[in-house]
Amino acid sequence: MASVKYGGGIIQMSGSIAGNVFARNRFGNYLRARTKPVNPNSSNQTKVRGILSTLVARWNATLSQAQRDAWDLYASNIAWLNKLGETVKLTGFNHFIRGNSWMLRLDRPVIDDGPTEFTLPATDGTISCASSEGTQLITITFDDTADWCTEDGAYLWILEGQPILATRKFFGGPYRGRSAKGGADPGGIASPQTYAAIHVISEGQRVWNKFRIGRADGRISTPFITDHVVGA
Repeated sequence: MASVKYGGGIIQMSGSIAGNVFARNRFGNYLRARTKPVNPNSSNQTKVRGILSTLVARWNATLSQAQRDAWDLYASNIAWLNKLGETVKLTGFNHFIRGNSWMLRLDRPVIDDGPTEFTLPATDGTISCASSEGTQLITITFDDTADWCTEDGAYLWILEGQPILATRKFFGGPYRGRSAKGGADPGGIASPQTYAAIHVISEGQRVWNKFRIGRADGRISTPFITDHVVGA
């Protein structure tokens, strides 16, 4: 489905209509033919589909009306930006699925109660990564004074893009992986932290990572991204 912004005619469009895809990158708006991706039914795809089915059924059959109302109340207080950069409101159902899909990816318990703090978790503008071909480890440096670091049940969710040429400065995905670093009370989690690279990485390649911060009450931040060139 495409999102369309009207002005003196159509001034912005994002998404697909019929056989056309409308999008925008740093060079401006563009139009391309829509192609149907191959569906390999990978184990990761199967897992994600199963997670979504589980959460839809849980919302409808397990959550009480009071719990659904709490998620709706949270959603009504959270502003969101759509594909066109316009402020919109998601539903409580959207936020329930959004937060808990990450929990189930790492086999964590589902959070049924809606958040009572009406904000999105802050992103980490200081985050950076480095990696080594020799160790196949990616080191993440982050702000370990952030609130999530000292909270049991809070996580830094980690996704990784396939390595690309270092000369490429733009990456549109896909990202994959099921890695996370958890907060700890007391003591906190210290920066830096490492994780085993999901892809085989080689010196001189550029790797992009996408992160989200999830809090123990089910709130999850908007994504934030960093990239680096792999070392020896």
